[in-house]
Amino acid sequence: MTTDLTSAMWFKSSYSGNNGGDCVEVGAGVPSVIPVRDSKDPHGPALTFEPAAWSAFITAVKAGDFAG
Repeated sequence: MTTDLTSAMWFKSSYSGNNGGDCVEVGAGVPSVIPVRDSKDPHGPALTFEPAAWSAFITAVKAGDFAG
């Protein structure tokens, strides 16, 4: 299933630097999904997540579950 992301309002992660490093953008304003893309390739592919899955991911990141 393809989701129309043309209405998405994209926001860069607060952890992304201004030096062109690893940048993640999250889209808002798209019903029923959370779109995520690489800000260095705004016309490239985007991943979409169900809101509950995205919330669980963010909670795990904040808890340090992915710390290396």
